[in-house]
Amino acid sequence: MSTRFTGFGDGAVEFYDGLLADNSKAYWTDQREVYERDVRAPMLALLADLEPEFGAGKVFRPHRDVRFAKDKTPYKTHCGGYAPPFYVEVSAEGLLAAAGYYRMEPDQLARFRTAVDDSRRGEDLARRLDALTRAGLTVDGDRLRSRPRGVAPDHPRLELLRHRSLWAWRRWPPDDVLHGPGARARVAATWRSLRPLAEWLDDHVGPTG
Repeated sequence: MSTRFTGFGDGAVEFYDGLLADNSKAYWTDQREVYERDVRAPMLALLADLEPEFGAGKVFRPHRDVRFAKDKTPYKTHCGGYAPPFYVEVSAEGLLAAAGYYRMEPDQLARFRTAVDDSRRGEDLARRLDALTRAGLTVDGDRLRSRPRGVAPDHPRLELLRHRSLWAWRRWPPDDVLHGPGARARVAATWRSLRPLAEWLDDHVGPTG
């Protein structure tokens, strides 16, 4: 049996449309076969196809961690795949490809702010993000509402210093490409365009610890 990625299954979007309407164990149990066939198996195949260029990936589990959450719905309304720091997601909204640091631990955040504060490294990041924006990607991340302690209000990269996480992404709404090998090309091309951001973060922030 071939494990090559040939597209997400015809039922993938409908599965998540249904889960949005009925996020229950009963729905999940009834539709589990659709999830395995049209969502999870294609995601595994996609990550395997991309592994030679981007490294090994994994599929995130479908269950939400609700221990400390106000929202107690049990299942995620998307399927995410991760080949650090690259990310791909399929949901009722279609296909998303991204890269960056979705969460920074305190030691990572300290290194990030030190690098952004430095004129050479900080301006290098700003130029890379500007290039992504011009290419049609969205730069995102969790930000402080105010400036970090000790940062001057007229700092030239104040908006970057407010970031507590940083990533960029592109999304495609559901279409025929999602269900064919062209979805792989979309993800691969987007991940390649995000390499400058990924490399800056890996060089100047790196893993926690």
